[in-house]
Amino acid sequence: MRLLFVSMHTSPADAPGAGDAGGMNVVELSQARALARLGHRVDLVTRRSAPGQPDVEELDVAGAGPEGGVRLVHVDAGPAEPLAKSAIDAHIAEFSAGLAALEPYDLIQSHHWMSGVAALPVAAAWGVPHVQSFHSVAALPGSPLSAGEPPESPDRVAGEALCARESNLIIAVSTAEARTVVERCGADPDRVTVIPPGVDLDLFRPSTTGEDRPACPWCGSKAGYMLMAARLQPLKGGDLAIRAMAEIPPAARPDLMIAGDVSADFADYRAEVEDLIDALGMRNHVHFVGAQSRPRLAKLMRHSQALLVPSHSETFGLVALEGAASGVGVVASSTGGLREVVVHEETGYLMHDRDPVAWGAALNRLLAHDTLRQRMGVIARVHARRFAWADIGRRLEAAYAAVAAR
Repeated sequence: MRLLFVSMHTSPADAPGAGDAGGMNVVELSQARALARLGHRVDLVTRRSAPGQPDVEELDVAGAGPEGGVRLVHVDAGPAEPLAKSAIDAHIAEFSAGLAALEPYDLIQSHHWMSGVAALPVAAAWGVPHVQSFHSVAALPGSPLSAGEPPESPDRVAGEALCARESNLIIAVSTAEARTVVERCGADPDRVTVIPPGVDLDLFRPSTTGEDRPACPWCGSKAGYMLMAARLQPLKGGDLAIRAMAEIPPAARPDLMIAGDVSADFADYRAEVEDLIDALGMRNHVHFVGAQSRPRLAKLMRHSQALLVPSHSETFGLVALEGAASGVGVVASSTGGLREVVVHEETGYLMHDRDPVAWGAALNRLLAHDTLRQRMGVIARVHARRFAWADIGRRLEAAYAAVAAR
């Protein structure tokens, strides 16, 4: 099949080395490569965000089938410069026109609501199925989970409902997301299927005996470090991670490494977190290392004492899956798709409240019991093997075949 992946607000080719550690653009690119290995041609179409970006670029896919391959296609929609996600939806009509100018494909899969709004009329004009993946759904108005977040686009809720009602198939990344798109967005449950993201089990793997640890000249703790890998924004709960680490006695306290950039929508949040660090006396224990390449992130994960995922909400929680594949126990909020990635007291801990004392107790438990921490890491790796990209690719292929037959 000739497949068109539409991703208006991300550039999948940048995924391996930039942006949100474990962000969904990584998923889009990995899905495309998994399908290419099954012999499909996949074009990833995104908005041009820099003047020098080529119209079409062939991407490397190791092990691609004879007819398979992946290309990155840029179309003009708004200025050729990076835009905050909250500003991109002003250019949906331009992006839709750019899609319509392409040669027809056998199927369109849109990633995120803006892409779906742009692609639905194009799929109808071509007479091909439209598949929608949301990856996240707007918070309810007034929801406390959106505290500190920028206002939702006024068009987002209506756009998500349109995509949910009009798409031929919705691929949800978790049962939590499936429930949301049915109950809140009005999707026909018979048109919703759950296919989770996968994980690169070769890249994200446990550490081996004698393997060099990541260089960390700023780390002062002999207890090693714990890792939080996420953009620095209120939704991801960096403040809770820092408060939880402060509950560990100083003599036993690892450092906390926070891997992830601050996006344009959260320019002031870093200063708020810095003030918290000073207030708690944690200046020598918290280190911001910025966005990491995928190999560097994987190395940081497998040598960490634990991975913290204190998000207020997560549709899936890819970073938690990558931590599990790395053989590391995950301490995560019991919310959304994280409940489907972390097995409580087997591969880590699911925390049912946001009390730093409770989070600190869980971290202290892991640090005090090497056998427990190692056992969790082993079981986490076994659990993560259920999400191999080759298997996810076959599930996507079957879903496409079924919707095309309908």
